[in-house]
Amino acid sequence: MKDPESKTVFAGVDGRTDTELPDWYRRKKTVDEPRTFAEAIRDLPQAVETTVAYWNPYSDEWVETERFNALVEPTRARDHATDDEPDTDPLFHVPTDSYAIINPVDVYGPLEEVLREETIDETPLGEVMFGEIRRYRGGGEVHMDIMFDGLEVRLPGRSDPITMGVTSGYDFFGEHAVYVEGFAQDGYCSNTMRSLTDKEVIKHVGDVRNFRTWWEEILAQVELVADDLFEFIRDAQDIDLDFSELPFTVTEFYSLLGFPDYLAERAAEDAEANAASPFEIDMWTLHSGATYALTHFFQGKEGASLDGYVRTANDILFNPEGTIERVERAYEEQLEADGDDGSQASLAGERALACIERVNDDLQEKVDQFEEREDALRERFQDAMS
Repeated sequence: MKDPESKTVFAGVDGRTDTELPDWYRRKKTVDEPRTFAEAIRDLPQAVETTVAYWNPYSDEWVETERFNALVEPTRARDHATDDEPDTDPLFHVPTDSYAIINPVDVYGPLEEVLREETIDETPLGEVMFGEIRRYRGGGEVHMDIMFDGLEVRLPGRSDPITMGVTSGYDFFGEHAVYVEGFAQDGYCSNTMRSLTDKEVIKHVGDVRNFRTWWEEILAQVELVADDLFEFIRDAQDIDLDFSELPFTVTEFYSLLGFPDYLAERAAEDAEANAASPFEIDMWTLHSGATYALTHFFQGKEGASLDGYVRTANDILFNPEGTIERVERAYEEQLEADGDDGSQASLAGERALACIERVNDDLQEKVDQFEEREDALRERFQDAMS
């Protein structure tokens, strides 16, 4: 992903907690002393409104307008007024007058309260929280990972856990005021698993809801995912694709799912390297290959440009039947686009599609349990949000 302008690693909700980074996370982050979450949030840039004017070239004067309001960072605006060479432009955005500012403390202050009260194994979440905050565009766009040591999935044969949490963020440029979704990081390989719950988004327009209740509901969803994730992974490990019988390579499998070539190649390399056989690879390993490529080699930005690929990667784990059907459709479209009229080529294409169909049929019995588990999880999500 695009490198952020700055990163802040944090541990513990505030100065009253004595929280250490987990060993697996500390090994991957070069930081001597993490900050607390409360300190890090209050150090983020704020936004305030100020009047906008336009230059009238006929009267040689500035004319104020009430239709727009400039969003500026107040300390930077002060620096511009007092310093001969200020460091940073204070202006974030010039939205219409219907824009509603939501500053980071408005969003994450209520989260601090929830984290002090909610517990895991009788320990407040605020004492086991840790993660990273990333800034872009002068601090006007922020993304963060918030994880909870102990809210995790442990796989046999691995010393480091898959740790659960949320990824959240906001910007001052009119795209979204704040978003949050379920998230996990695999300590074994540093792969990030995003969109483990539906993404909740609040726009910059209209009334802002009660953030405390919002966070309580979202954290309840994350705990539900943690309870079920191990079962999804275990079932996916029992579903193998035999690429020696399929009409495409592992790289082409990812390409057929819509990954660009550079990501498909990286995903295939990782999946083949971690499979017992490079020709017979289970769906969990294929999912892990996709998340590896997206975590370490995606060349776009965090946010919308990443979301579509994340959903595709998650389908490999949570919806294997839909994944195979998508590959089959893409392969059939590819055959039609090639436009070969020869009988031999046509026969080969029919045999290839029949091979993919057999794989899909073989999956059907195992797929049923995925659908039942996903339906049950969705129902519990609805209960948690009601």
